[in-house]
Amino acid sequence: MTNPLAAADRVDDREAFIAFPARLRTDHAEHGDAWENGTLDAFLDGLEVRVSDAPGWYGSHGHDLPARGA
Repeated sequence: MTNPLAAADRVDDREAFIAFPARLRTDHAEHGDAWENGTLDAFLDGLEVRVSDAPGWYGSHGHDLPARGA
């Protein structure tokens, strides 16, 4: 399966995960008015929904859910 994100957007190792909150903060400061979930509470709610629906998203896009640790 091809990762749907550009290489610069992937969070696929520890260093990228550490940098991810700063990237979100910067993007929100620059483009927060365009975010669908503009508050932390709304963002976390949206994140919860996306993560819990991951099997459905992958299935409806013709992909298998990646194996744990992949």
